[in-house]
Amino acid sequence: MSMNFDIGDETLWNPSNSAGRLFLRQVGVFEAELGLPSGIGPGKYWGDPSTLEVDPAVFARFTRGLVAWYCQTGHAVIHALSEGFAATVVALARRAGIDVEMPEAGPGHVCGGSQSDVQVPGNPLAASAAVVAALDTRARETDRWMAR
Repeated sequence: MSMNFDIGDETLWNPSNSAGRLFLRQVGVFEAELGLPSGIGPGKYWGDPSTLEVDPAVFARFTRGLVAWYCQTGHAVIHALSEGFAATVVALARRAGIDVEMPEAGPGHVCGGSQSDVQVPGNPLAASAAVVAALDTRARETDRWMAR
């Protein structure tokens, strides 16, 4: 069995039920964390949990918000917990034709901005360019693993 994530008649992703359910649970977590709707909801076969529709405009805002949030934190554990989800969202957005701009790092800029989450030990912030490049690479790799 599998699920479909569609825009209109185009299937963006056809994961196994297990991968699809896990992704949807993470969608809920990140909607709450970001305070943004994802644009992923019931599909054309209302009531069929294996067919989901992606609203491109709402999903674009969600994706851009997620990428900005991900790239602005310097917290290593938050990166570890969210990298795979963020990469999957970016890959889906690109398949949907959504332009996902990775933030530019200014000279001397480091990820983190204002630190509201404390991490121990010290302050091991990664340069924004490295964080952005890693997310972009992971999204491209993830895209190759995602069945249509």
